[in-house]
Amino acid sequence: MKRAVIVGGGIAGMTTALHLKDRAREVPGGLEVLVLEAGTEPGGNIRTERAEGFTIEQGPNGYLDNVPTTPALVRRLGLTDEVQRADEASAKRFLFRNGRLHPVPTGPGSFLRSPLLSLGGRLRVLAEPLARSKLQGKDETIFEFASRRIGREAAEILVGSMVSGVFAGDIHELSLSSAFPKMSAMEDAHGSLVKAMIARALERRAVARARRGGEGREGVGEGGAGGGGPAGPGGTLTSFRTGLDALPLALARELGEALRCEARVARVRRAEGGGRGVGDGEAGAQGEEGYPRPWILELAGGRTVSSDVVVLAVPASRAAPMLSELDATVAGELGAFSTAGLAVVALGFESESLGGPPDGFGFLVPRGAGVRILGCLWDSTIFPGRAPSGKVLLRAMVGGAHDPGAVKEDPASLIEIVRRDLDTTMGLQGEPILSRVYRWPLGIGQYTVGHGDRIRSLEDHLAGHRGLWVAGSSFYGISMNACIEKAGEQVREILDLLADAAE
Repeated sequence: MKRAVIVGGGIAGMTTALHLKDRAREVPGGLEVLVLEAGTEPGGNIRTERAEGFTIEQGPNGYLDNVPTTPALVRRLGLTDEVQRADEASAKRFLFRNGRLHPVPTGPGSFLRSPLLSLGGRLRVLAEPLARSKLQGKDETIFEFASRRIGREAAEILVGSMVSGVFAGDIHELSLSSAFPKMSAMEDAHGSLVKAMIARALERRAVARARRGGEGREGVGEGGAGGGGPAGPGGTLTSFRTGLDALPLALARELGEALRCEARVARVRRAEGGGRGVGDGEAGAQGEEGYPRPWILELAGGRTVSSDVVVLAVPASRAAPMLSELDATVAGELGAFSTAGLAVVALGFESESLGGPPDGFGFLVPRGAGVRILGCLWDSTIFPGRAPSGKVLLRAMVGGAHDPGAVKEDPASLIEIVRRDLDTTMGLQGEPILSRVYRWPLGIGQYTVGHGDRIRSLEDHLAGHRGLWVAGSSFYGISMNACIEKAGEQVREILDLLADAAE
């Protein structure tokens, strides 16, 4: 029987493991799957706290339902009845600009009337179809792309705040083609973002007509080709009634004993003597003592586990020391992938103290607006039920590439920063009845210029280590959707390798 070991019990690692477990019969002789998670519980950055009637997301608060692989995973796990889509009341989004919150325009008319940009800035956006083309072969920053297409003011205010909200990143550093590949592809395919959006709208209408005619029903309601929603164009923000951690918890249940927590991998190396395997130090755990396996994983405490394939589904900075003795070049390349630390501050209030629940999704803040928070999500409006009746739950983000020291602040200081900034932005002066601070030192992967080249170089070097993969948000996309979609692709590669090895 072959064995696959996945290091890391986040969404990427556990999804990979589940797919392998489901398809184990495709491997001649069978396949044993094992997930080694260093922490006390799985889930990675997806964690939900339930306190005093509040349901608080410590990290991300949902996924967009426009990528079919995630709804398919939800169905596989039996969670369909638990799905909760963002409430329509949260369709309104805001930007903090010139001392107050402004609604984000939803159409040409409201955009022309909006004071978010100067008149010249608005007219420059409307001239987007006339913008010059990009230089072929250039890995543009998001700022270079946006300023070329819609002007410098819109790039800094509209795009800059959006990028802070998604990546906690700097538009002057992040690569467009790596951070937002679909946006880059839209320009390549249509020559203009306006033309691309028109083509996309026509496509959506055609899909809707086909559905009304009884065709193409697969995926209806799952966002496979759906339109906009509270989460924005192309999908609806989606979670679960009990919180987003319903997904990793369900994955953990499905994996059962295949998931081992508090199992920190210190080093990954090749087996000695041409690939002869060793036992994992637990009687009977290997199943076939002495079965030759090419990979040895050394765990903290001295135990070892042998495997035929290894997937390192951990942040690049944690994978690097695991491979430092195996291949210093690969370890060095992994160390070149950067992150931006982030703190999440959750505050609960009596609704009366805010003058009623906030009406909308929340707001983002362009850099240079005089406050430190990147934005604030009105969670109990987005997902009703996240706060007890008569109460409101808000979550603000602090830190990121522009403010790297914020994640190191003590909890009391972070709460004070957020309260001060919410007073400035929302006029919020009430006393919170609940406060929580969650710090993520590794934060969010930063796909800076050259990220695509770094990925290709890393993959070229990993090709020399047959049976070794990397996975997760450091590399192929920071969203849950991206991690789940890439897991499916890598599982096919793993099964192909194991099938070849059996011949």
